[in-house]
Amino acid sequence: MTDIRSRRPVLPGVVAGVALVGALVAAAVIAPLSAPAAHAAGSVKVANAEGTATADPDYATPVTVTGSGFQSITGGFGGVYVLFGWVDPASWRPSQGGEVGADYRYVPDSEAKDNAGFQRFVAFPGSDTADAANAVMDAAGGWTVDLVIPGASFESRDRNGDVGSVDCREVQCGIITIGAHGVKNAGNETFTPITFAAGAGASGGAGAGAAAGGAGAAAGSADAPAAAPASGASAARVGYTASTAIAGNALSFAGRGFAPGEQVVATLDDGVAAVGPLVAGAAGEVAAVLDVPADLRAGTHVLILTGAASGAVAQTEVTVQAADAAAPLLPAATASPAVPPWLWIVLAVAVLVTAVLLLTSLVTALVRASRRRRARRAAARSASGAGAASAPVVPTPPAATPTTAGAVAAAADTEVLETVRR
Repeated sequence: MTDIRSRRPVLPGVVAGVALVGALVAAAVIAPLSAPAAHAAGSVKVANAEGTATADPDYATPVTVTGSGFQSITGGFGGVYVLFGWVDPASWRPSQGGEVGADYRYVPDSEAKDNAGFQRFVAFPGSDTADAANAVMDAAGGWTVDLVIPGASFESRDRNGDVGSVDCREVQCGIITIGAHGVKNAGNETFTPITFAAGAGASGGAGAGAAAGGAGAAAGSADAPAAAPASGASAARVGYTASTAIAGNALSFAGRGFAPGEQVVATLDDGVAAVGPLVAGAAGEVAAVLDVPADLRAGTHVLILTGAASGAVAQTEVTVQAADAAAPLLPAATASPAVPPWLWIVLAVAVLVTAVLLLTSLVTALVRASRRRRARRAAARSASGAGAASAPVVPTPPAATPTTAGAVAAAADTEVLETVRR
């Protein structure tokens, strides 16, 4: 006879396996959709006019930055920002929660394509923002831009608008690449160290000066005649990292078109706020942060940059918002892309399918257990009936009969009664 207890339920195990496989497949499908695909980090090479990753600590140094192996997303939104600044090696990456001001700082510059050269934007191929970019990444993840390192020290703002100073002779600075327009991508986050040495990249000073409007065009030659200083607002320009300033916060700006090494003073309106003197770099560029008074009226104001030696003047209008009417100013690099609604639908369907499979497995297991219990009880009853039929029959003892002595006594009694009657 077959031992029912030796059987094992097959269907519940199969259903449970299918449920587990379904859950794993759903996780494998959803994970790539909710996070950027894994990609090896790109690499960056920096070269000044002498071909080395070295900059002058006191003057601006033009460098060529070349990237390779970056994640290239055809038609994708965003791209890569190329910056110069300082990072905390342990926590600076925006994809891992790094915040500007606390974990990394960079030289401020205008987001315009024709800025002072301290910040560059590399767009993805086929992106809608390619026209505003300084370079477009190729399909293999390669790109090249020109960048200006202002010197070994600079000022920048943190998330709260507070101004902080960085001295690259005390901390390690270098070229930073991060995702542009708020898109975080760990594969495109790199840091390339820069060293500082007096006179580094000096042979590139002539080219840099010419690009800045002719100021210092012959800086690389001691025998060349001094270039005529640039003058007038047509030669000097100024730009901002944001189009709107907030009263009580700081305004980052950058200017160019001044004489190399001259002192530049920046003033807001008729002197309600000022910063300087700032020393122009070898390319005639300056960058700084101006504290906007908290009680400054909202509206349009004028920022003026004046070169002490060349007399060059650059001015532009800036819109100031009241502090209570302005939203908190956060750097674009800390923004997170929204999760598309269809992703939640896919996740919900996967969870529902997994729940149905698990419920089916549970019900099947209960039915199997109930059937096994009934089978065991039926087997027990059958075994009991068979045992009763095979047991030996015990004969019933005959009924007791009167003894001979009793019979004799009864007969004697009868005779006595008959005698009495006579």
